[in-house]
Amino acid sequence: MERKADAKTKSGLDVLVAGAGYVGLAAAVSLKQARPGLAIALVDAAPAGAWQRDGRASAIAAAACRMLDQLGVWAEIAPQAQAITEMIITDSRTSDPVRPVFLTFDGEVAPGEPFAHMVANRALNGALRASAEMLGIDIIEGVAVQGFETNGAGITVHLADGATLKTRLLVAADGVNSKLRDMAGIKTVKWEYGQSGIVCTVAHERPHNGRAEEHFLPAGPFATLPLKPGEDGTNRSSIVWVERTPDAEKLVTGDDLVFEHELEQRFSLKLGEIRVADKPRAWPLGLTIARAFVAPRIALAGDAAHGIHPIAGQGLNLGFKDVAALAEVIVEADRLGQDIGALDVLERYQQWRRFDTVQMGVTTDVLNRLFSNDIGPLRTVRDIGLGLVERMPRLKEFFIRQASGLSASTPRLLKGEAI
Repeated sequence: MERKADAKTKSGLDVLVAGAGYVGLAAAVSLKQARPGLAIALVDAAPAGAWQRDGRASAIAAAACRMLDQLGVWAEIAPQAQAITEMIITDSRTSDPVRPVFLTFDGEVAPGEPFAHMVANRALNGALRASAEMLGIDIIEGVAVQGFETNGAGITVHLADGATLKTRLLVAADGVNSKLRDMAGIKTVKWEYGQSGIVCTVAHERPHNGRAEEHFLPAGPFATLPLKPGEDGTNRSSIVWVERTPDAEKLVTGDDLVFEHELEQRFSLKLGEIRVADKPRAWPLGLTIARAFVAPRIALAGDAAHGIHPIAGQGLNLGFKDVAALAEVIVEADRLGQDIGALDVLERYQQWRRFDTVQMGVTTDVLNRLFSNDIGPLRTVRDIGLGLVERMPRLKEFFIRQASGLSASTPRLLKGEAI
């Protein structure tokens, strides 16, 4: 629903969030919930209702689930979420008759708490939007930020419809191709992988029992992620299929029978007959990391700060970590009477998040280069490595904790604690 900020709010915002995706919505909700006195609004370039047409699903790590629970939205999301109860990893060629399992992970970080859930993007966005509306956060849709200028104690933001908003802090959560990041003069470290990620939903005959699988193939990983059954009881899984970009484009724009044949070669018939349940789409993959996460009165969050390879399924969860850290920094500063948009306050957020982000970016880059090839000696080394991890329970537990987002420097929201 489109809601326009009134004249009073327009001239006296504390926080303006640009981007009404999951990261932007979560940032606005977490700040408003902790500090109800803050005047907060969201502005989004996408047309009203565009989010309802998103048929994808995302892996939500345990820490992010705890945050969503603390924000009061997980109860609405949970009935539509599918727990990942097991994760298996294989390394093979498409033509190999047998795909040996090199590594398995139990799906719990604590008894009864899965390390991740698969959640439909519409359900996640809808729950956060409902919370924002309940908290009185204005959402201005279908209007892009055209420019801004800082002026001492505030920042003046100009919208494409001619409106002007004045705020103390502008949060840029407008995606990996962030216009606000460019406007702020923040440079990026960026390169393309020559790969694209194909995403689609597959219906299958037999239940998946909550198992997720990641097959490392020469062109890139092929992940099968369990979804909640459809309304008619259909068993479903989400596919994230990485191919070289020219091949991916041919697959998604070509003959449906060719696509289904290639999909079956990778998915196999372990869950019975399969069929593609929606239109496959492909996105180019690359690594993008902002050289700075903050500028005077501006903070980058989510994909605006970092875009990484999906090989570890951590993109959205990195964004939620940004939200939790930024909210904690801003709330503490506000309680102390500090200027929430001051650069020294925002630097605390940057120091908290930048190392973790760079580390994850490097990790996914190395994993992609290590596994997305068919070099014999390298295949032998990586398979031995996977086998060693399989035989070391404590190391496996460490990887599960990392994948769940529960590391040593976890912000309070990600621990399920109030800020």
